[in-house]
Amino acid sequence: MNNRVHQGHFARKRFGQNFLHDDYIIESIVAAIQPKADQALVEIGPGLAALTVPVSKYVDHLTVVEIDRDLASRLIDNPLLNNKLTVIEQDALTFDFNELKQQLGKPLRVFGNLPYNISTPLMFHLFEYANIITDMHFMLQKEVVTRLVAAPNSKDYGRLSVMAQYFCQIIPVLEVPPTSFKPAPKVDSAVVKLIPYKEKPYQVNDVKILSRVTTEAFNQRRKTIRNSLSNMFTVEQLVELNIDPNLRAENITVQQYCQLANTWK
Repeated sequence: MNNRVHQGHFARKRFGQNFLHDDYIIESIVAAIQPKADQALVEIGPGLAALTVPVSKYVDHLTVVEIDRDLASRLIDNPLLNNKLTVIEQDALTFDFNELKQQLGKPLRVFGNLPYNISTPLMFHLFEYANIITDMHFMLQKEVVTRLVAAPNSKDYGRLSVMAQYFCQIIPVLEVPPTSFKPAPKVDSAVVKLIPYKEKPYQVNDVKILSRVTTEAFNQRRKTIRNSLSNMFTVEQLVELNIDPNLRAENITVQQYCQLANTWK
């Protein structure tokens, strides 16, 4: 059998489809999510329902966002889902999670085996809705999880690390080998839990400015911040904040990035 065909569905490369089929890993993820009957659970990219079916056993209703029309219609017709499912045929990158929260009337719990080609932009999109999300459980490339939890002064620490750690507490859950998927991806994977802060450790007046500061700094990460941030801050301003102008982007802490964002006029 072609290793891109699984359960009669041809995995589409443009949607980054790799289907989870390892029962032990599936059970471990569902145990980590701990779905409860009255919660507003939302799955992104349910695919062939590897997580959808076991999660649905614990809940009264489940919303899924699926871009692939063939998979969406298979989900609608799946007899194991007992009319518990609302299928939204849309790209999760353009989906308004506020509308869904208003419809369901409670904070969202989001989970999914995210397509690796859009996982980072998708997390940035979800951070915009952090105030209406209780938690998120995602299967990601292992290297993305490493970047999410990276501390300053490491090569893995980047813009994703800063923004994710500003919005969320991040807890690695388990590592997943390529053999757990069909077709098997060329990379190791990992499951991570993100819990948006009710009270953020560092206050930022305007998150758009934090986003811009981190973009400017990490787009030129080999340069010192004296140079990479020169169109936003003077050397005097950096010194005033006790930030050494000769440091590089990866040496600046989340707290310091937040201070920079609050200083910029």
